[in-house]
Amino acid sequence: MPFFIIAGAVNAAIAVALGAFGAHALKERLSERYLAIWETAVQYQMFHAIGLIAVGILMSTSLFGPSTALSWAGYLLLAGVIIFSGSLYILSLSGIGILGAITPIGGVAFIAGWIMLIIAAVKFGR
Repeated sequence: MPFFIIAGAVNAAIAVALGAFGAHALKERLSERYLAIWETAVQYQMFHAIGLIAVGILMSTSLFGPSTALSWAGYLLLAGVIIFSGSLYILSLSGIGILGAITPIGGVAFIAGWIMLIIAAVKFGR
């Protein structure tokens, strides 16, 4: 399914752009603490963009093919990027600490997405 390949590629491009933005435009504007939070958001966005691409490739090849578990994996990884990295980007720029309480929801989505990929692999192996 090319949706997850496209979503992954878009997120990878955004991660590169936001990484460069953080390193150049925000370097002098944010404290070290908030710059480190920004960098964490960029790293997790990129890691999971690659995961989205992998899910898309697995779905669009004869290796796994379309499956409900893979679909869930992709959607959960995408939700994780939006919630986890998104909340950290906003936290870095706004300093609103309560946003840190939202971030773990994205982390749980990441973990669930990877677990769904494991389930898809186990089902495929049978």
